[in-house]
Amino acid sequence: MFLTHLSCTSCGLHHDWSKLQNLCTACRKPLFAVYDLEQAGRALEREVLSSCAEKSLWRYRELLPLPIETAPVSLSEGGTPLLRAERFGASLQMQNLWIKDESQNPTQSFKARGMSVAVSMAKHLGASKLVAPSAGNAGSALAAYAARAGLEANIIECREFGAEVTLIDGLISDCAAEISRRKENWFDVSTLKEPYRIEGKKTLGYELAEQLNWELPDVIIYPTGGGTGLIGMWKAFDEMEKLGWIDKKRPRMFSVQAEGCAPIVRAFEAGENCAAEFPNAHTLAAGLRVPKAIGDFVILNILRQSNGGAITVTDEEMIRTAAEVASSEGLFVAPEGAACFAALRSLLSSDKISPDQSVVIFNTGSGIKYLDCYDP
Repeated sequence: MFLTHLSCTSCGLHHDWSKLQNLCTACRKPLFAVYDLEQAGRALEREVLSSCAEKSLWRYRELLPLPIETAPVSLSEGGTPLLRAERFGASLQMQNLWIKDESQNPTQSFKARGMSVAVSMAKHLGASKLVAPSAGNAGSALAAYAARAGLEANIIECREFGAEVTLIDGLISDCAAEISRRKENWFDVSTLKEPYRIEGKKTLGYELAEQLNWELPDVIIYPTGGGTGLIGMWKAFDEMEKLGWIDKKRPRMFSVQAEGCAPIVRAFEAGENCAAEFPNAHTLAAGLRVPKAIGDFVILNILRQSNGGAITVTDEEMIRTAAEVASSEGLFVAPEGAACFAALRSLLSSDKISPDQSVVIFNTGSGIKYLDCYDP
């Protein structure tokens, strides 16, 4: 293992990785895992990956935090396909449109990536009870991986996995507040409130680069609630450049939010460095119903650094576009994924991206988990 320490994303204070850690003890901002990439690069060369028998995200084991002698808590997450969207792309005069389909993960969403690494490290570091607020997919993933690890979990959703469920009448932010109020022996694995879910999510970036023969696309369009996937990919790109696996080129990153819950879009357009809580947040896309993201300042910096942007779509556009994607590509995407396809159309019509560019859209989950949204 080549993990050296944890570093605060805001003040830079170092923290000990060998102890259970949540937010920075000085400024209460998220922590990043830091590696000795020179040593890691000697242990894992990118050319070796093509012959690697391991197809899950743990194929990048040397770039993940768990000690090599410790077995990960895994359900074979990651290794999801990158599919060319030929027919949908053709309707927009695009020849280089791709879908990274995260619905094929265990528990049918990209949340499995983060929970595999977070639960693995929590178990290794001695946690016995895990807790997280969730509007759906994160709760499902935590329940599954906690069960796999033999740990207790308290979440919203998923009694089938043996988790304790607490239902809160409100938004995910209200659930997080309830966790803070209740003084119980839980380790909080909420989005960006511990340092290892993002390490699982960063493998999105490693996989994407590998699947495109180490040439990153011109544009990435990503649905943004808490933003760990977007942040994780950007972290992966920086690591891969230091490893010598990719050059300095970066995709333009576009964050997609629902019209009824768009704190990042509002802050981006206003030129703010942080995003205020979005009032009266509402959208049928549960993964986008995050009125305040703790990593907002990191997300906004990435969007500006990449010369990208932030855009909203309506719930009606999500549902209509999901049907188009299903009929043209044979994929039943989650509303969050459908939002990205709808955003693509808007970005093209406003000339913010051009049809001749290579574009990757992330579908973060399966539409089968949102049947109530798709009822006629």
